[in-house]
Amino acid sequence: MFEFKISRKDPKSSARTGVFYTPHGSIKTPVFMPVGTYGAVKTLTPADVKKCGAEIILGNTFHLEERPGSALVKRFGGLHKFMHWDGPILTDSGGFQVFSLAKMRKISDSGVEFRSPLDGKLVRLTPRKVLQIQQNLGSDIMMQLDECAPADASRGVAERALTRTQKWMEASLKFHKNASKQALFPIVQGVNFPDLRKKSAEFCAGLPVPGVAIGGLAVGEAKSDFLKTLDLVCPILPTSKPKYLMGVGEFSDILEAVERGIDMFDCVIPTRLARHGSFFGRFGKRQNIRNSKFKTDKKPLIAGCRCEGCQTFSRGYLRHLFITNEILGLRMLTIHNLTQVFDFMNSIRGAIREGRFAEFKRGFLRQKVK
Repeated sequence: MFEFKISRKDPKSSARTGVFYTPHGSIKTPVFMPVGTYGAVKTLTPADVKKCGAEIILGNTFHLEERPGSALVKRFGGLHKFMHWDGPILTDSGGFQVFSLAKMRKISDSGVEFRSPLDGKLVRLTPRKVLQIQQNLGSDIMMQLDECAPADASRGVAERALTRTQKWMEASLKFHKNASKQALFPIVQGVNFPDLRKKSAEFCAGLPVPGVAIGGLAVGEAKSDFLKTLDLVCPILPTSKPKYLMGVGEFSDILEAVERGIDMFDCVIPTRLARHGSFFGRFGKRQNIRNSKFKTDKKPLIAGCRCEGCQTFSRGYLRHLFITNEILGLRMLTIHNLTQVFDFMNSIRGAIREGRFAEFKRGFLRQKVK
């Protein structure tokens, strides 16, 4: 049920475009996945998300287990039916939430314990528990439980985290069932230590899985370290499998990663920025709709943009919605930002198909900095 077909490779880089087939439909790559933490992309219906251009969304394993509980979701027939989304779904492992709860957690080789930020109850996550939750959710792509060490971690901390992550992946493979219905992706870790990253990539490359993720980037490291890690890791991972770079959504970072062979991305940036009044202008430039210069502006956010907000409302009206705290403003900017991201990804795929990705990247980055 899971198959990755590469349709075109860029002649001047490792960029490629293709299709990843899943039980709930195919995904054109490179692809961006909007984040639906609790089974919803904030302010939008599934129909809205699809109209923006999404083919796959991401759900959060930890948060969905906290509320409403994966057992309840299973009673509704799984997350697809629960949220009325008929396309593919990827669920993360909760590892990043464990990373963000550093002061409240206790990690051992068997798993992690911490107090729920909701009600203070003791939560224990193990490789088996994380898979059970995701099996209840019924996602197409499941992520292994991993330990994401901070960007400034010492070598000792990074090495222990990597050893645990690899042991947890080995345990996950033993617990994994229904591989034809749910894919399990391992996660490359190792912070900014080249030998650890290499070791992790080689480990993941040898596993019988349909895809591989790269974690622990975009967590505070320098841009040079971000690129060096991708330069090291990507050539080691199998070219025949999709490569997923976790938590990356900046336009320039996506271009750099695609050039190095990355196929899948997710990030909260487009939707979170929208809820704070920021919208993407041309070439991904950010502007804030609350700016007083937009008060009497009759133009759309971007002339020619196909999103509902640009086709219907002026900048002046959208500013009014934010100034008066009308929810419609959040909805329109969310739709706009996601539409811009998906159109950007479509342009990337088109540039690769036409053999002009390098030219597209140079032109886009040159215009963005003007």
